[in-house]
Amino acid sequence: MSTAQTFPSVNALTAPLIERLVADAGALRLAVTQGAGGARMVDAGASVRGSIEAGRRIAEICLGGLGTVTIAPTGPVAAWPYSVTVHASDPVIACLGSQYAGWSLADEEGDSGFFALGSGPGRALAVVEELYAELGYRDGGSKTALVLEAGAPPPASVVEKVAKATGLAAGDVTFIYAPTQSLAGSTQVVARVLEVALHKAHTVGFDLHAVLDGIGSAPLAPPHPDFIKAMGRTNDAIIYGGRVQLFVDADDADAKALAEQLPSTNSADHGAPFAEIFSRVNGDFYKIDGALFSPAEAIVTSVRTGASFRGGRLEPALVEASFA
Repeated sequence: MSTAQTFPSVNALTAPLIERLVADAGALRLAVTQGAGGARMVDAGASVRGSIEAGRRIAEICLGGLGTVTIAPTGPVAAWPYSVTVHASDPVIACLGSQYAGWSLADEEGDSGFFALGSGPGRALAVVEELYAELGYRDGGSKTALVLEAGAPPPASVVEKVAKATGLAAGDVTFIYAPTQSLAGSTQVVARVLEVALHKAHTVGFDLHAVLDGIGSAPLAPPHPDFIKAMGRTNDAIIYGGRVQLFVDADDADAKALAEQLPSTNSADHGAPFAEIFSRVNGDFYKIDGALFSPAEAIVTSVRTGASFRGGRLEPALVEASFA
């Protein structure tokens, strides 16, 4: 079992990735500005076009520098072959310790109405979520970054909140933001296909220390200017077109149980495009069965025995209904 001292630093690993993103802003169609307190703001799709490549790089920043994200025509859904593939050799820290959008950030002092969930290495500095106690992980660093699925930069109150929680000056924090409707936003959301599997494994009580490696793939969702449709497509890419494989240090019984518990087919809401489900519950996320937020298909391999177990199934017709 790993200890906190042996865990890699997601902030150290992402520092060069962030600087390269900023240096290549022109080529990636990004805008870099200065916000409240000198915080660096990287607009990846709100008032600029952004790009798929920007989304791919942002996804690797979200993963804390512990994962690779590729886009290639070898995906699980034949009609939409260009897929986002994510591999992380330390998937628990990469996906849950960094990528998971678990930090709720709202403008509580102003009237901007700003709200976003923060993901990326800044979470591991702030450790405001109970999840970090379970992971036994806390990172250090003199600079950090957060990725926000948002159509506007965070206001001064949110910048101040992040700076205080991370113990850094605002000028040492980079905020990267893009709405779901954008090329970059859509890409980085689909790149969470492995992360949702890790989150589901945590939810069902599987020993996270037993997860050794992981890879996931889902169709690259075409963006849509309407937020609900864009959100629906990115969710459907994973829920109905996503496939993951986890490599675990577990016996066959536990590996088989995990393979059966992971897929979205376990949800009572499974079987309709996400936008339709969202409309059915009048836009209340909390009324959607949480088991839906999972990849369509899972393969779990026990490294103890070499046996692999499968669960769930791809739903190409539902991906087509969402994307077309």
